[in-house]
Amino acid sequence: MSFEERHTHVSIAGSPLHVVETGDPRGRPVLFLHGWPESWRTWRGVMETAGKDARLLAIDLPGVGDSTGPAPDGSKLHLAGVVHKLVQSLGLTGLTLVGHDAGGMIAYAYLRRYGAARVVIMNTVIPGVPPWKDVLANPYIWHFGFHAVPALPETLVRGRQAAYFDYFYDVLSVDPARITPESRRAHAAAYERETALTAGFDLYRAFPQDARDNAALAEAGPVDTPLLYLRGDGEGGDLTAYSRGLREAGVQRLTTALVPGVGHFAQEEAPARIWQLIDEFTR
Repeated sequence: MSFEERHTHVSIAGSPLHVVETGDPRGRPVLFLHGWPESWRTWRGVMETAGKDARLLAIDLPGVGDSTGPAPDGSKLHLAGVVHKLVQSLGLTGLTLVGHDAGGMIAYAYLRRYGAARVVIMNTVIPGVPPWKDVLANPYIWHFGFHAVPALPETLVRGRQAAYFDYFYDVLSVDPARITPESRRAHAAAYERETALTAGFDLYRAFPQDARDNAALAEAGPVDTPLLYLRGDGEGGDLTAYSRGLREAGVQRLTTALVPGVGHFAQEEAPARIWQLIDEFTR
């Protein structure tokens, strides 16, 4: 049977959220959250690889792509609340929540506020959780500061989304050719609207609030939800530092894996390997 995508819009707080679903509607649910500068399309290879026995769902984050309603302020806790309403609306029990980049930050906020059966966080640092301060101090991560400036990124990037996004795909991937032209076009199109550009940059503008929120959530005590943290070995960064930070923040059941031969966009660089790791974790 050929790969089939089912596209729907689910109204969450009066705003349409674009949901793409594949697999068995009665299967174990896995919900994917993309990061920046991406859209649901970043998960297509993983979803195509996965086969038919799981219920796989990916969304465009609020304000991005075909989720055309007004975006929240970029707060990961607020976005986690939107995701939670979607989970309730769709009746996703026994959920595995998978987040990459900013989507991983949302998945962490979701874990701390709402809980899930399992959570997978990929290729990201969590605001306020070590090595957060080291990442902020790294000049290689210059775009964190630039994207947080009010209005300026929109002014400079508007109309140049494809070229600007290509820079990150090319620099942060081990083999940039694995981020296909089709995928690049889809991601650029998802941020064509001015409001979508702002929704993306607001993810960065909310980092100080995210760090405060995560500190407050940690005061509630440890969590025992199983968490899998994945990082491409070509991205850099010490995996043990990320592991140590998550444990210090109260994540008690942590598994980590370094994915060989990939960089930041691991789900597009090696979709079969990423699904294998997620699939093993969810069984």
